[in-house]
Amino acid sequence: MSEETQGGYPLVLHSEADPSSLGGTAVCGFSTVGSVGVIATSHLISSLEMNPMGTVLHPQFPAIALIHDSVPKHPVRVYQGEAIGVFTSEIQFPSEHDVYFANTVLEWFTKGGFERLVVIDGVVSNDLGIKEESELWGVSSTPLGREQLDSSSIQRIQQGIVTGIAGYLIAEGERRGLDVTALLAECNPMYPDARAALIAVEGLSELSGIDVPIGGLLEDAKNIEEKVREAFERAQAAALPPPESDDDDDVPMIY
Repeated sequence: MSEETQGGYPLVLHSEADPSSLGGTAVCGFSTVGSVGVIATSHLISSLEMNPMGTVLHPQFPAIALIHDSVPKHPVRVYQGEAIGVFTSEIQFPSEHDVYFANTVLEWFTKGGFERLVVIDGVVSNDLGIKEESELWGVSSTPLGREQLDSSSIQRIQQGIVTGIAGYLIAEGERRGLDVTALLAECNPMYPDARAALIAVEGLSELSGIDVPIGGLLEDAKNIEEKVREAFERAQAAALPPPESDDDDDVPMIY
């Protein structure tokens, strides 16, 4: 096995998959902070009616089936649509799996003949309240990718650190001369942040030219935010009142 493919997990194609249909823009998202990546990729799969292509398998993965519309599925999957492919993981793995997943994504990306890879992830917001508008940041492995970020509404990261799968992918993209861009949406890590995912999907559409319907994702964001607000209100209502402070003059002195 060559250095370029070391450390990846096996990708098993489905029996009905057509590998000749690969190509275009590759997108990956994982169950990381705020679930931004997995919410965004799940929306892409459903709204663009993408076809299942394969499953990522390994004996170390938990034995689990996720049920969608009565259909059981493995948690780590790849899909293909018209000029777009998606790699998604719907459960969260420990960080020691990050490099292996990143190398699996890179192998899928390079062997699939895709033109560019876009990684969608979340970054923790400094303001943990519910915000109507969040920031979207971008970083790219190539000069062309950085020029495209500069000509878009996405803020380019000048200095900083990107950790996890997204960080490894953009660093390997730079080392290997691959076009890899990370879109990092400011999010709240306390709940699945669908609004941050919405902002990331809009950024993806701007960069790739792919028209992605966002109505369903916007509705999901509103529903999640309403549930979060209700939970906050219930927590505040159940909180004990602060103890009453006694005036020092009324406290008897004991000698």
